Amino acid sequence: MNSFFQHQLQLNAFPAGYHLITDEIEEAIPEIRKIQTGFLQVFIQHTSAALTINENADPTVRKDFQTFVNELIPESYPRFIHTYEGPDDMPAHIKASFFDSHLQIPITGGKLNLGTWQGIYLCEFRKYGGGRRLILTAFGELR
Repeated sequence: MNSFFQHQLQLNAFPAGYHLITDEIEEAIPEIRKIQTGFLQVFIQHTSAALTINENADPTVRKDFQTFVNELIPESYPRFIHTYEGPDDMPAHIKASFFDSHLQIPITGGKLNLGTWQGIYLCEFRKYGGGRRLILTAFGELR
């Protein structure tokens, strides 16, 4: 029998950077444990932050992400006209489009089937982005 479960997760505010949020997601939707085979979709309801999956062990990977992406899309770019909310506003929108607003992760045997070194990142592109809302939808065959 297939079932769907959905929760909203309100994350605390994070500073600009790449933050592991795998544990917060798993805690927010415990029904994952009921699913034998399925998927978890994670959707962020914002246009200046994003989601990605990458290295979960060495924090220097997250720092290097931030350094590289900030050099690729600098706040100092002189041609941006959408600057109503500050110099990090338009760069945050572009950065968010380089990543993604949603992820789909397999569920196997009641657990997220991530690789050994994989974790879910919140990519926060604003200096003061505030708390971010995620919609978590798990679906699949029950155990």
